[in-house]
Formats: sequence, structure tokens, C-alpha cells
Amino acid sequence: MTMTRRDALVGLMALTAAMPAVLPAAAEAADETSKQTLGPTVFHWDDMKFVKTAVGSRASLCQQPTATVDLLEMHVGTLNPGLMSHLPHRHVNEELIILKEGTCETLSNGIWVKVEAGSVVFNASNSLHGFRNIGTIPAVYHVINWSPNKDMTAKT
Repeated sequence: MTMTRRDALVGLMALTAAMPAVLPAAAEAADETSKQTLGPTVFHWDDMKFVKTAVGSRASLCQQPTATVDLLEMHVGTLNPGLMSHLPHRHVNEELIILKEGTCETLSNGIWVKVEAGSVVFNASNSLHGFRNIGTIPAVYHVINWSPNKDMTAKT
């Protein structure tokens, strides 16, 4: 059987009519793919894409569930001298900050504590915390957030 122009036109019109139903399903499938469980992964320093921010820069690594955590968020940040990443705050997620370069202070249990390269900071759930660069060079730090809440929005 040979397809006529009329057959092609009818098929095209049917496809066009079906698109409103197909597109949301495709978007939902893409959204579900981005929420897939994170498996073994390596984030290479040279592949990180830093985006300029008001206080330095940020390279987002992941924000998705793992086998044991509802949501894992990891990023690398730079913080310019004399600046704070954001105002002190609280959130349900717990986080580690690993200072790679620079000299900073972290608000921990109500006290500002000096942290230097190689230091690790743990911010417990709902604890008031903040982070500021007290050095003369941009600070570089890694942040690892995990949460029992799938709607976590990390600020550090």
C-alpha cells in the first residue's frame, strides 16, 4: 500500500492533536530521570562548571536521592575575602563543609570558630550556622548536604 499526501496530512494532524498529551508525559519522564538514585560517581575537578555568584562562584555536582538518603546535594563553592556565603540560618538537612583553600569562620553552636584549609565542619539538623571568609584569598570549599526531606533546599 502506498501512502498518499492525504494520508500523510491526516497523520500529521493526528500527531499535532496528540502533542499536548505527549509533551507533559515526556517532561515528567525527564524529571523522573533527574531524580534517579545516584550510584558510584566521580566528579573530576577539571570538569566542574563554576557559575559566578554575588559572593564568589558555585559548581553544582548533584541533587538527587541515593540508596540510603532521600536527597543528597553536593557542590563546590568559592567565597571572596571579607564575604559571608549567606546570613546565618537553619534547615532540616545536615551538612559537611570541607575547606580546601583559605581561612574562614563558621558559626557553630552559637560561636564563630576559625577554620583553615583541610578543616571539616559539620552542621547538625536545625542548628544555626553560617560561613564567612576572614582571609585574604578566595576560599574554596566542598559542601555535602543530605536530608530525609525530598524538598530540601540547601543554602550553603
